[in-house]
Amino acid sequence: MAIMITDECINCGACEPECPNTAIYEGGVEWNWAGGTSLSGKAKLIDGTEVDAEEMQEPVSDEFYYIVTGKCTECTGFHEEPQCAAVCPVDCCVDDPDNEETDGELMSKKEWMHQE
Repeated sequence: MAIMITDECINCGACEPECPNTAIYEGGVEWNWAGGTSLSGKAKLIDGTEVDAEEMQEPVSDEFYYIVTGKCTECTGFHEEPQCAAVCPVDCCVDDPDNEETDGELMSKKEWMHQE
């Protein structure tokens, strides 16, 4: 499953640089699929939707750091555990019960974002 940041976040920013997929953003900051990945141009998302990888997307949260679920792989293929959760001083990086994924799905997502 993907990781989410709860509203207990103190906006310390410790999690953001740890994410190998650049899936974590400061509240109010726009994001795109290309950032921190090998995606570019027209990219077909896992669900089949086609998007412009460089097009900026609306922030998921205006108040707290947030994780883009579609880019989160729980650090699968990079680390043994989610690095955001490992460094969070208030334990607000937790499993997202609304976005459960198997290890295989997480690895497929990692391979899709970081094509060689």
